[in-house]
Amino acid sequence: MNRTTVVLVEDHALTRAGLRTALESAGFTVLAEAADGVTGEAAILELRPDVAVVDLGLPGKDGIAVTRAIKSAGAATRVVILTMHEIEEEVFAALGAGADAYCVKSSDPAVAVDAVRIAAGGGAFFDPRIAHVVLRRLSGHARTSESPSPLTPRELDVLRLVADGVGNAEIAARLHLGLGTVKGHVRDILEKLSVSDRTEAAVTALRRGWI
Repeated sequence: MNRTTVVLVEDHALTRAGLRTALESAGFTVLAEAADGVTGEAAILELRPDVAVVDLGLPGKDGIAVTRAIKSAGAATRVVILTMHEIEEEVFAALGAGADAYCVKSSDPAVAVDAVRIAAGGGAFFDPRIAHVVLRRLSGHARTSESPSPLTPRELDVLRLVADGVGNAEIAARLHLGLGTVKGHVRDILEKLSVSDRTEAAVTALRRGWI
């Protein structure tokens, strides 16, 4: 089985080294590193990795411009954006440029590893610290349903609350269900939608107009 390939574009050497260690420990192959946007963009377009991990605030050329260039070139590379900030405008500027995932640097390195894994598999990932913001914006632009939902009405009720950033215990209280029942619904939702986490399930449903 081929290992997922990654290019890291991050101007802080310690952060870059930590990310490389975390990704390689998780089984990814890091093809190259760059400390500025111009060099990073060139490396990505030359090596065509499965995933590019790109810092938002890069010298030379920022992460949004790099992302836009990658997507405009028709590269199949998926882009994971890293940032120091949880600013809504930056999140949506990155997504508008074509980013597939978004992580806050101060989160655990495991979050970035999850983002790379999910993005490589074709999914969307948003750091739990900003996911509710993204989902709230997406809900205002959801498309009309193109196909019937595979979820039951109760599962849709649960997923709507997930999209609002509500935890399992609060979902149980609002829907007058047992916590175990809610966990079972979430597990069934992930299985039916063939996704790996709650955020991806909510994004999938919103984009398809199911919630």
